[in-house]
Amino acid sequence: MKITLLGDSIRKIGYGPLVPSLLGDDFEVYQPEDNCRFSKFTLRGLWDWKEKMAGSRIVHWNNGLWDICDVFGDGPFSTPDEYCQNMLRIADILLARHEKVIFATTTPVNPLHPYNRNERIIEYNRLIVPLLEEKGILINDLHALVVPHVDEYIREDLIHLTDAGARACAQQTTCIIREAAKTLR
Repeated sequence: MKITLLGDSIRKIGYGPLVPSLLGDDFEVYQPEDNCRFSKFTLRGLWDWKEKMAGSRIVHWNNGLWDICDVFGDGPFSTPDEYCQNMLRIADILLARHEKVIFATTTPVNPLHPYNRNERIIEYNRLIVPLLEEKGILINDLHALVVPHVDEYIREDLIHLTDAGARACAQQTTCIIREAAKTLR
């Protein structure tokens, strides 16, 4: 069964490289080489990646850390409304093209991170999750998985997953993909 993994660097250099081997030979996994960054970058990428995603029955995706980032001290790159609008557009496109869609919640950062705040991550997750669930999208709560283990699962760069964090997120992602796949057989 073909699946697609979309997402920012939490996917690209975190759990994404581990998922294909955990899923095994029964799954073909496509992942863009790009870091999917912001929700708008992912939205635009859905056009570029359309052919390579074709035939994927399940899409697992995450966006958030870039959207909530506040590097200038004047607010996040995406307001809550912009984030929700972009994410809902992504969701609608994915649902129109693929049988199952899974959204991974935005992972926490080390509280010392200078530009990303856990309060904002919690707020954006709280806003988007119910809207996606209303559309029938499954939720992979990576935030809840990582929160109790921030010191172990978040690197010294204060944002990316350690090897242990990547393994934990990959295992949980693999489980939810396998469960979704059972409903499609």
